[in-house]
Amino acid sequence: MRHVDFSPLYRSTVGFDRLFTMLDSLAQPEGQTYPPYNIERTGEDAYRISMAVAGFSEDEISIEAHRNVLTVKGERKEEGSGEGSELLYRGIASRAFERRFQLADHVEVVGAALKNGLLSVDLKRNIPEELKPRKIAITSAPAKAKQIEAKTAA
Repeated sequence: MRHVDFSPLYRSTVGFDRLFTMLDSLAQPEGQTYPPYNIERTGEDAYRISMAVAGFSEDEISIEAHRNVLTVKGERKEEGSGEGSELLYRGIASRAFERRFQLADHVEVVGAALKNGLLSVDLKRNIPEELKPRKIAITSAPAKAKQIEAKTAA
């Protein structure tokens, strides 16, 4: 796949920086695969992001929404191994992660819940009334009656 250079467009456009940044990020291969996640539509204007965060507690995960970017970070606190115990195999990942999601305009985070190692972040699209499509009524103009003026000779 070829890489497209948007730098000439940056010089001649104003206000499209976010668009070009998004296009640049789409061209980059995504290397991060942890933690796995699902994105689902739960209603006409409702969405849910579900992330598998086994081993993390609520106080080890932070969620931040800023300028159409949702950032989910997880950082495990150091576990003190109990007296006389030794970890023989670590199969549950305990590494820190940071996952970012681009949100469309007018999409807001409604809430988040952590249950059975699954973090669910609920999103809702709230389009302001002035931006919603509206129906324009078409009225017909009243027909004007044509009058014939007659000239009378005097």
